[in-house]
Amino acid sequence: MIKEIESITLFSENAKELANFYKEKVELKMTTEAEVGEGTDFFGFEFEGGPGLYIMDHSKIKGRSKEPERIIFNLEVTDIEEYAKKLDEKGVKKIQDIYHMEGYGYIATFEDLDGNYFQLVQIRPIP
Repeated sequence: MIKEIESITLFSENAKELANFYKEKVELKMTTEAEVGEGTDFFGFEFEGGPGLYIMDHSKIKGRSKEPERIIFNLEVTDIEEYAKKLDEKGVKKIQDIYHMEGYGYIATFEDLDGNYFQLVQIRPIP
């Protein structure tokens, strides 16, 4: 039986640079920095009560994502307008401005250095 998603891993040609993007631009708290094997960097961002986000070097990854829409992960925020503005000010590429999804909440889509998409989400309380 599968219980839950334990983690999400982004593989990169340059994990250190990508991890620094999420640490400095997106302001995620880095909880792990390690070397796995020879010359393979590994970085972790862990969250309360949810799966961790990990970034790791991979020898078969070259260049930017060719299909960034294929897998998109969501980062829940308390104030999407404030956080989206912060990312704009830091020069993070916006793919889709804030929009409302009926019955769910608000979403804005951004792109990281490797061309992967991630979304900010502000979920409305369900009455």
